[in-house]
Amino acid sequence: MNTLSVMRRWLLAVLGLGLVGTGADLILTKHYETAAQAVPLASIALALAVLIWHGIKGDGLSIRALQATMVLFLAAGIAGTGLHFWGGAEFQLEIDPSQSRWDIVKKVMRATVPPVLAPGVMVQLGLVGLAYAYRHPALKLDASSQSEGVLK
Repeated sequence: MNTLSVMRRWLLAVLGLGLVGTGADLILTKHYETAAQAVPLASIALALAVLIWHGIKGDGLSIRALQATMVLFLAAGIAGTGLHFWGGAEFQLEIDPSQSRWDIVKKVMRATVPPVLAPGVMVQLGLVGLAYAYRHPALKLDASSQSEGVLK
């Protein structure tokens, strides 16, 4: 087994553990009370289903599905960070509408509820998944079998 395949296995393991751990954390903190809060849990469920599919099939289509899912993770993480920030800012404005913008930003960034940077874990998981799928051998196998099919 070469170094690259070992690294791929490690990335896949980190991704799987990250998905399960993040999903458990979101469930334990009841991060499903609104539709927007359910997005990360639905994304994690989708990613786990794609990983199971990839584990069974291991083909290029499952890699493409994983890549698409990980791009969704990037978008969800960025959107979640914005939602957490704006939720915290609205709360700070309710407490004291006379605060300066800079004071609100400082308070929101230091607040533990909602944790502004917590959705960044979705970005991190997305990047790990994309690193795993980068130039994956299954993509080359599918491309070569498709071109052979055209030549026949």
